[in-house]
Amino acid sequence: MTRKEMKMPVSKSTKVDGKGKIKTFSSHPERSEGTIKVSKDSSRSARTITQDTSLRGAQGRSNLKTEIATTRKTGLAMTKGQPAKTGGLTVSVFDLTGKSVATIALPKEIFGQTPNKNLLHQAIHIYQANAIANTAHTKTRGEIRGGGTKPWKQKGTGRARAGSIRSPLWVGGGITFGPRTSSVKLSLPTKMKHSALISALSAKRESGAVKVIKNIEKLEPKTRIVANLLSKLETKGKTLLVISQKNRNIKLATRNIKEISVSTPQNLNAYEILKSRNLLLSAESINKFK
Repeated sequence: MTRKEMKMPVSKSTKVDGKGKIKTFSSHPERSEGTIKVSKDSSRSARTITQDTSLRGAQGRSNLKTEIATTRKTGLAMTKGQPAKTGGLTVSVFDLTGKSVATIALPKEIFGQTPNKNLLHQAIHIYQANAIANTAHTKTRGEIRGGGTKPWKQKGTGRARAGSIRSPLWVGGGITFGPRTSSVKLSLPTKMKHSALISALSAKRESGAVKVIKNIEKLEPKTRIVANLLSKLETKGKTLLVISQKNRNIKLATRNIKEISVSTPQNLNAYEILKSRNLLLSAESINKFK
């Protein structure tokens, strides 16, 4: 608050320091801590600091709302005031029996980037909005068959006036403000899609949900093998298995397991990755990400 706003009497005094320079001091009669130095520049800087503080407060509240909304959509924990976990890019390699046999380094340009939460929120919103069919459709009074003739004359019958038997007030009439079919589709630019995919993969790697499976593309079409593997890996919730290319044996081995889905690197998107709790990669598919 400036002196003009406070409207308090100010007494000014001058003092010569050891270097021969004159300094101006002012004091308020109600303050007990002594004199303070005041100048036009200091008052301007005080107003600037106050404005900057208010702007930072509004921006901080806006950023917090965005982070909360992103957390609800993506399931990523907020790291406000805490450094992001930058675990190594090395993950364990498991065989078909669920035993850890080796380690492998994932490509940094795909799995080692900082997740962009705002971009992930935008991508998920677009994927979910486009998944809605919007096929509900009701007819208005002009679209229903019949109703072209006036039921009775305007006056003299004692009844309420009516112009059509398809009026929204009548049984069998049109619907007012009902749902209408719409074909609006949202789109995301290609570069933003790619960045969102990288952010989703990096987020999964940071959370430790990425595992590499060896020789899984050579398994027999037996559901028991995949079920035992998931049990040994202790995967809970939805699991996404990424293979290098389409494989009929894997499709037959996983189609009777409810919590697992199969995809290829070419068909991956950010929404599919984030809605899955576990991400299993075949050893052959890692080269497809480079």
